Amino acid sequence: MFERPGGGERAVLVQLDDGSVDPAEALDEFKALADSAGAQVVGAHTGRRRTPDPRTFLGSGKVAEIAERLHAEAADLVLVNHALSPVQERNLEQALRCRVLDRTGLILDIFAQRARSHEGKLQVELAQLRHIASRLVRGWSHLERQKGGIGLRGPGETQLELDRRMLGTRIRQLEKRLGRVRQQRDQGRKARRRRDLPAVSLVGYTNAGKSTLFNRIADSGVYSADQLFATLDTTMRRIELAGGEAAVVADTVGFIRDLPPQLVAAFRSTLEEVVEADLLLHVVDAADPARPEHMAEVGDVLEALGAESVPQLVVYNKIDAHGVAPRVDRDDNGVPVAVWVSAVTGQGVEALLAAIAERVSADKACGTIELSPAEGRLRARFYSLGDVLDEAWTEDGRIRLTVELPRRELERLYRHEGLQAELDSETPPARLPVGMVAH
Repeated sequence: MFERPGGGERAVLVQLDDGSVDPAEALDEFKALADSAGAQVVGAHTGRRRTPDPRTFLGSGKVAEIAERLHAEAADLVLVNHALSPVQERNLEQALRCRVLDRTGLILDIFAQRARSHEGKLQVELAQLRHIASRLVRGWSHLERQKGGIGLRGPGETQLELDRRMLGTRIRQLEKRLGRVRQQRDQGRKARRRRDLPAVSLVGYTNAGKSTLFNRIADSGVYSADQLFATLDTTMRRIELAGGEAAVVADTVGFIRDLPPQLVAAFRSTLEEVVEADLLLHVVDAADPARPEHMAEVGDVLEALGAESVPQLVVYNKIDAHGVAPRVDRDDNGVPVAVWVSAVTGQGVEALLAAIAERVSADKACGTIELSPAEGRLRARFYSLGDVLDEAWTEDGRIRLTVELPRRELERLYRHEGLQAELDSETPPARLPVGMVAH
């Protein structure tokens, strides 16, 4: 019979080089994750292995070496910088006689510590329960096998089924409550659109300085620190841009390599602020030698979310540590594509606000739409979301609306309502003949 070991603080890190990433950089990042979780790292064990061992991921030789290291360092926790299957995690704990956490479990633990808002706590609990559900059998390993013979048949399967049922019930409750949160966020977004406020979301690799930049441009007091996943809860503030315009800016959770899919699913309502934004500020640590890889990782997450088409403005942060002067980079058409700033000192922040105003004000388009008299709902929606420049009646009794909206909002309406249109991205605003509503 094997009871799962309790937790500990003295940790040995384990990482195998499979050739997919730079091992030194990956180990440094994993150590930063362990520090963020509050672990006391007393050693690291590395090696090379092209294919993982199906039983323990590491292989019997590595397991024996790690056991010796644990004894030498008086450690009681092993953190593995890979995703382990439930069987591999259980077998490692049995062999090492200590607690074992893989990369996903460690990140979930950090999120559990950092969540502050009611929504954040619900999201983290949902992610944890989904992760536990796949590993439920480990906690009842002494009951998971039915023994033969009179008096030896245990209640194992019954207990497992009860646990699965309780987990499933709690997961459904959390999904229902987060569904209501999602509806509230949708209502908030609709209210902002009615006020014609563009939405700007900050995205980027964790510890790139998003929260510090958010505090600088929004005059907010969001917690920020030099650690991974310092803040989880999405915070939104209204900011004033150049020319008297205003926008709503949102600070979102940072991304990281191999972000657990349970977290992406659980944080769906939060990450929708990214998908529905009019402009993304992709914050990059300008002083980080691995910034191209980190930018690619952020791009992969945005693609997985379906936000790869959202306009982006790259913000190279921490120029004070890189020795670079603040500046604005523009494309061949003179459109701002990157701004170099320091969120700590404030260098380049005024130029950033001007660039944001330039991007959100220029990204508008006009459309001419013909509706039947019975389609008053859609007519009212256009009036609530944007400026109706003109309304006229055609000879056959149809309503012709000429509207001006942010380009992505107009495209979204065309797509959701079955309208057909081609938007000219180089000459906004332009009058665009649009087809009939498809029913």
